[in-house]
Amino acid sequence: MNILKNTPLFLAVLILYNLVALGGPDVLHHELFRVGLLSGENWALATADLLLALSLVVLYVEVVKSTRSTAASVLDHTFSALVFTIFLIEFLAYGPAGTSTFFLMTLMSFLDVVAGFSITIAAARRDISS
Repeated sequence: MNILKNTPLFLAVLILYNLVALGGPDVLHHELFRVGLLSGENWALATADLLLALSLVVLYVEVVKSTRSTAASVLDHTFSALVFTIFLIEFLAYGPAGTSTFFLMTLMSFLDVVAGFSITIAAARRDISS
């Protein structure tokens, strides 16, 4: 169970995107639902938009997870860096991942890595100075 706690959630996002991408490029732009707004405009949510929203939630959870100061957090940061590397390789080399949606998800994964290491270093400095 401990391995699940240290597994980056962006791995699930990466797998989900790849599963969706197997359905073809039209699946990402498939409209899931449409809502009428008070302004009279219609707001439509597509699969790609939902993936981005999910990625933002995952980024928040991962940043909160990075505030833990345990020995396992270093392992978590290492796994996050590995997942970012997979995102980057897929973006550069895998055709269905060459989209703006995947690029933004890759950027969020990168921010997860940078935030994780930055928060850990700041916490370590605070612990050393006190």
